[in-house]
Amino acid sequence: MCRLFGLSSAPRRSHATFWLLDAPDSLAVQSHRDPDGTGLGYFDPDGTPQVRKAPDAAYADRDFAREARRICSATFLAHIRLASTGSLTAPNTHPFQQDGRLFAHNGVVGGLPALEAHLGPDMALVAGETDSERVFALITREIREAHGDIGTGIERAMRWIAGHLPVYALNSVLTTPDELWALRYPDTHELYVLEREAGGPHGARHLDHSGTGGRMRVHSGDLADTPATVVASEPMDEHPDWRLMEPGELLHVTAGGRADRRLVLPDPPVDPLRLSDLSGRAAHSQTAGG
Repeated sequence: MCRLFGLSSAPRRSHATFWLLDAPDSLAVQSHRDPDGTGLGYFDPDGTPQVRKAPDAAYADRDFAREARRICSATFLAHIRLASTGSLTAPNTHPFQQDGRLFAHNGVVGGLPALEAHLGPDMALVAGETDSERVFALITREIREAHGDIGTGIERAMRWIAGHLPVYALNSVLTTPDELWALRYPDTHELYVLEREAGGPHGARHLDHSGTGGRMRVHSGDLADTPATVVASEPMDEHPDWRLMEPGELLHVTAGGRADRRLVLPDPPVDPLRLSDLSGRAAHSQTAGG
């Protein structure tokens, strides 16, 4: 299964070191877990988005590994891909960039010809083959039509998809230079949030998160003295306050660091996909590696 990770330390920029498929356990073992691409997104001080991604396992790309060691930003977005649609190329690797925003998705959306028809000229936003980038294009259009209101744009786009297309999961994270949005929908996959106080539960600890089997590790000494909000596909440390997001919940971490939540999709998809409905590759992408 793909792994999502988002972090906001807004309004403060913080340094974070990322290990993506490059933790101390066996790289040979890891390469068979989520081998189809790794990506890291963040923002320069002037708000310019930066994306570092490789269409293969990150351990095989040492330049990528070096670049991911010491990054500074107020928001971060990391993704480890196990492909469901699209070939193993950089344009199909998350996160995606549109209109100065970054986006990553875990799940499967069917009916792509209908989605492409609905997008019309906005298909020009799409460079690759994935369902995820098409979902992002619809979000981008709805944000534009909502006069820049990102939360409204996400809600409108996801409501349209839930009401018109076959959906297995729409778990996703979107970031700007100083804000973060995360959606869990429906209840197919888990998505957790941690509103972490400065120093963690003991008041003096840096952030040091690790996912199952070392797929992803994140370290930030700066967060020993500043709070942060973390979103991840699984709890990544022993902090007692990890919370499973509700199905249909949209989380918004503001530029001031406040975490707001609201239920935007209270009903299940009109056409819910089951695991047995997915093709072999898509089904594998939603189950492999835990």
